[in-house]
Parts: sequence; structure tokens; C-alpha cells
Amino acid sequence: MDILLIEDDIIEVMKLERTLSKVDTKHTIIKANNGEEALHILKSGHKLPDIILLDLNMPRLSGIEFLEILKADIVLQYLPTVILTTSENRADLLKCYQLGIAGYVIKPLKYEDYESKMKALLQYWCINQLVKA
Repeated sequence: MDILLIEDDIIEVMKLERTLSKVDTKHTIIKANNGEEALHILKSGHKLPDIILLDLNMPRLSGIEFLEILKADIVLQYLPTVILTTSENRADLLKCYQLGIAGYVIKPLKYEDYESKMKALLQYWCINQLVKA
């Protein structure tokens, strides 16, 4: 599975890489530091990712602003996008679901909890029928 990770915190990127190294299936991570960089990657003409993991709190283009652009695009709107955030703000949660996200995951503080959540998320998306854009 090809995963586009949109995350500006290097520690969070390292946590996901570490978690992926412990799962049985092969995944490829495409990294973007912010929404602008992610849009450039998505519109570059290369193969699209199977899923997007998106942080909400980023510089330049927030996660919600990125989602608004993504979901307005006739091709990109179908890419499953899961929010990975520390925000428990109900307004953020509602806005993201209104825009059409596939899930909203709160990043836990403990690594073991993070690993457990991410493994479950990856297992689900590996068996889910994905749209190949």
C-alpha cells in the first residue's frame, strides 16, 4: 500500500516508519511536510497513493484547507484520507467529516498506544477495497 503522510513533525514521521517496520505487509511512505508539498506530489502525474494520512496543524496550508482543495478535485476527491492529529476539538472533527474524510485518529502520547492504533488502521485499509484513481 502506498501511503502519503502529510506531517511536519519529524518525530511523528519516525514513529510511523518505526511502526511500519514491525508489520508483516509492505507499505511505501511518501512524505510531505505540509499541504502545499502534498498537492504538488499529488498533481505531479506520478502514481497516486492508496491512502492519505493527514495532520491538521501544519504551516502554510492547514489540514482542513488541504482537505477543501483535495475534495474539490474531480480525481483526488476519492483518495481515502485519515486524519492523524492531537486535536480533540469537536469543530475540527465535524468539519473534517463534512469534507469527506475516511477517519479521524487522535495521536496517543504513549508509543505503544500509537503503534496499536496504527497497526489496526493499516490492517483495515489493507483489506478494504480501494479506488485506484
